[in-house]
Amino acid sequence: MSFFNKKIDSRIDAYQRELIETHYQEVENMYKKMRGWRHDYKNHIQMMKVLAAEGDLQGISKYLDELDTDLNTVDTVIKTGNAMADAILNSKISLAQSRDIHVEADAHIPVKLNISELDLCCIIGNLFDNAIEASMELPPKERIIRVYMDMKGTQLYISFTNFTAGKKLKKQGKIFSTTKGEGHGFGLVRMDAIVDRLGGFLSRNSEDGAFTTEILLPQG
Repeated sequence: MSFFNKKIDSRIDAYQRELIETHYQEVENMYKKMRGWRHDYKNHIQMMKVLAAEGDLQGISKYLDELDTDLNTVDTVIKTGNAMADAILNSKISLAQSRDIHVEADAHIPVKLNISELDLCCIIGNLFDNAIEASMELPPKERIIRVYMDMKGTQLYISFTNFTAGKKLKKQGKIFSTTKGEGHGFGLVRMDAIVDRLGGFLSRNSEDGAFTTEILLPQG
């Protein structure tokens, strides 16, 4: 292996480690919020008992509305059947929502995957990060990411679609051109390498107004 290739591999590995660390930090932050809400559960119950004892039905109703809003910010929105996929998807959905990006997700993984958690994290994390970055170029009301995951026979199918700033992207080799930094390119290289190593199929398609990435990973 040439010095240049070794340097590239080293930088890709460094990017991968940074990516995984970021994902786990996002997951940990989400779980901290959930633990915080649970910690306050008894206090919430006590407060409603006080309001009930005072006959303050309006106060109870208002308090319940506030709790409902608070719970929606920490509740797990996706349950695929795979713990790692749940962790990554929910942390990324939370991140997207904090940036005024609407996410439509339909994800089901009813079987045990033979793909490693590390590889799954890299693939889903890169797809979501790319979609979030592209969505930020649009006005808040136009920011939409669509995620679909399910089994197609013995293959795991993953599809990510995000809307773009109204122009078709140009391909440079196997990938599309980007205005993002160097790390973004390493992320794509790493993801493509994982799909190739697993004997999978990857397709990227840029049509006016939308960008879609589709992946098939054999699981049989």
